[in-house]
Amino acid sequence: MITKAREYLQHYFGYESFRSGQEAIIERVLAGKNTAGIMPTGGGKSICYQIPALLFPGITLVISPLISLMKDQVDALVHNGIEATYLNSSISASEAYTRMNDIKQGKYKLVYIAPERLDHSAFQQEWQHMNLSLVAIDEAHCISQWGEVV
Repeated sequence: MITKAREYLQHYFGYESFRSGQEAIIERVLAGKNTAGIMPTGGGKSICYQIPALLFPGITLVISPLISLMKDQVDALVHNGIEATYLNSSISASEAYTRMNDIKQGKYKLVYIAPERLDHSAFQQEWQHMNLSLVAIDEAHCISQWGEVV
């Protein structure tokens, strides 16, 4: 699968090769191993879950605490021809409903959500019936600021 990952890197992101550390992280993710990718700012951490998202059959759920970052990431993915969306407080209830229906129909490969959305029982119930392949936590250094884990 790593050969296909290299092809997708070039096709969707325009890079000839992976940066230091990316390929090893992607190989672990593709092997189904829990993985923490620790890289410097601008080191290309997002590609480490975005490429596997394209290779896995289901949806990749990306938990991200920053609304502006979600929008920027989704805009860049869509620009590159990758089906992605986000669910957060910046969209209306009707837009969130529409996006959830699209998610259920398999329209998106990547779905970005704010961490607090995980605390809603309705959201949890919706996702029990989804084809979820991967969960990624973006900006994981913010986890301690997200609140108490119960």
